[in-house]
Amino acid sequence: MDSKILMESGTNELEVLEFVVAGNSYGINVAKVKEIIQYQEVTAVPNSNPAIEGIFMPRDTMITAIDLRQCIGRGNTEPGGLFIITNFNHLDIAFHVDQVIGIHRVSWSEIVKPNATVGSSDESISTGIIKIDGKLIIILDFEKIVSDINPETGLKVEEVAAIGANPTRAEKAILIAEDSILLNRMIVESLSKAGYTRLIHTANGQEAYDKILEFKESGTLNDNVQCVITDIEMPIMDGHRLTKLIKEDDSLKSIPVVIFSSLVNDEMRRKGESLGADAQLSKPEIGNLVHLIDDLLL
Repeated sequence: MDSKILMESGTNELEVLEFVVAGNSYGINVAKVKEIIQYQEVTAVPNSNPAIEGIFMPRDTMITAIDLRQCIGRGNTEPGGLFIITNFNHLDIAFHVDQVIGIHRVSWSEIVKPNATVGSSDESISTGIIKIDGKLIIILDFEKIVSDINPETGLKVEEVAAIGANPTRAEKAILIAEDSILLNRMIVESLSKAGYTRLIHTANGQEAYDKILEFKESGTLNDNVQCVITDIEMPIMDGHRLTKLIKEDDSLKSIPVVIFSSLVNDEMRRKGESLGADAQLSKPEIGNLVHLIDDLLL
């Protein structure tokens, strides 16, 4: 799917594809969407997760179809509707929906983080809520949906144990920007196991940037931030905007910025490079993240 947003850099905007499941409106970042196709028959996979409808092969590529109605607890979807074919974490996956409404261009600052009544931080499959023309659109956490179905697609934390701890890493201070409380905790725990123990974790790009400015004003920036690890998709300020702000400031641009996101595909990699990111990795590669930080800091 073509999208103008992919050609722009650091605007703190995204395009959200609105779709309908069981009469409710949901959203997905257009950057994750490859195409939208009419529903087609799938082949059931024996003993698979109930949310997996089956597999099919458009253009000789095998794709797993996931029933979103099942994932949100609304029963099973009948044949018909549409498949939204996505790509993230190097996976092509089709999500079965009832209807696609259209695309909305919004700022990350307009996206509200769900509160505790929507679900606990570890269990919720909603990453944000936006209000458009009086209607609430819930942005779903597609990475969590997939990792709940198959944990092997999530962070491979066992890779870090194999690396081992290096005492030299404890001297380096790293600032992390990640809006998922669960992923933030897993990244912190993984880096700590490798010996990177001087870690500051923030919930979005704005919090991270505020911390950087706070250290800059106090004259302690070099002591407290020697590397930044940032997700891309975050409410208030996204990782691309954070990268742009750091790399356009002469007093900050020497800080290495690592984009660690499920959205690191060829198109988004080019965007990150144009903003000055020092490195970019897809989220399952937590072991490679440690090696990459070593190359930048040790």
